[in-house]
Amino acid sequence: MRAHERLIDYTRFPTASDAECSACPSTESQRDFGRYLVEEMKAIGIADATIDQNGYVYGTVPGNVDHAAPVVGFIAHMDVVRDVPYENIKTRVVKNYDGGDVVLNEEQGIVMRAADFAHLAQYKGCDLLVTDGTTLLGADDKAGIAEILTMAETLIKNPAIKHGDVKIGFTPDEEIGRGADKFDIPYFGADFAYTVDGAAFGGMEYENFNAAQAVIRIRGKNIHPGSAKNMMKNALTIVGELDGMLPCAQRPQHTSGYEGFYHLTHVEGIVDEAKMQYILRDHDAAKLEEKKVMLTRAVEFLNHKYGEGTLVLEIRDQYRNMREQLGAHMHLIDTAYEAIAEAGGNPVSLPIRGGTDGATLTYMGLPCPNLATGSHNHHGKMEFAVLQSMDSMVDVLVKIAQKYGAKHK
Repeated sequence: MRAHERLIDYTRFPTASDAECSACPSTESQRDFGRYLVEEMKAIGIADATIDQNGYVYGTVPGNVDHAAPVVGFIAHMDVVRDVPYENIKTRVVKNYDGGDVVLNEEQGIVMRAADFAHLAQYKGCDLLVTDGTTLLGADDKAGIAEILTMAETLIKNPAIKHGDVKIGFTPDEEIGRGADKFDIPYFGADFAYTVDGAAFGGMEYENFNAAQAVIRIRGKNIHPGSAKNMMKNALTIVGELDGMLPCAQRPQHTSGYEGFYHLTHVEGIVDEAKMQYILRDHDAAKLEEKKVMLTRAVEFLNHKYGEGTLVLEIRDQYRNMREQLGAHMHLIDTAYEAIAEAGGNPVSLPIRGGTDGATLTYMGLPCPNLATGSHNHHGKMEFAVLQSMDSMVDVLVKIAQKYGAKHK
């Protein structure tokens, strides 16, 4: 079975995670999908496939070399985002894409326009897996799951391909930031791993943002506007004042590459009280600390202006740049580069302007950079996967398993 055929099959499962639910997994649909994957894994010969009480799926493709080789793992997540329609997904393969616009839904006039998505041009002559334009596809990250299991099936069916033990892990709740929280690294048993959760074929990511979240609660004072002079303290006005004190050039819409930002993600309130939420991001840990200091000083200034206790700031660290830890494990990047090149790709490493389960796992002790999936436009109705790129990614995973199988611990 080809990887894209598995992906089409997996779209039957509406696996959106739910940040409002504290259970793990946060939705039962993820557990249902995990059980299905376990049965599929057993059917292709992964005898120890299992799902634990938290919805994490694990399995092993036993090695077939006569020496102790490093144990490599491959990890992908089962959930999709909730803020885009994710149920009743209807897929279609656009064969031999001609380079122009793609009509996804003629009845509703939904078109994926080549002018809006410049990366489409590189796939002229390829086959694209798309939806009818009313839902996401779920290639983030069911494409990764499909490629990992197609790799596993390839290894099992072809004993002439020599490899060490290969570990497989599928996680819930990555899209709500909890994918690595209950991942059992000792049980998983890999020396190192790759997440398969990126975009265009050739991508090899090992740098991500350092991240923090800031919450500011503002206490105002509501007085009748007719007699408010020198007494009213409008919490909503203070919201705008605080946001205006932060550097305008360091907002997401003005940054790219290694540039960090302050991003105001949520505001709610009335005159009496308000609440603001920011995410703070920077690839450089020292610069992230500077952003925390800048925000703290802005809050202190406004407390001096409006009275102590008017604003209360809480800052919570979220994840760190895995590059800081992967410097001692650059063989993972070098091996992936070799495999990508041998599979016909052009290895490219760009800084992730976000985070991955791999970043958290790396700091938990499992070095884990991120590989591509051959899909694009994640978290949107224009999401698509390239069939040839998915096949190439399977080839990359097989080659990585082979390369580590040839090494000695």
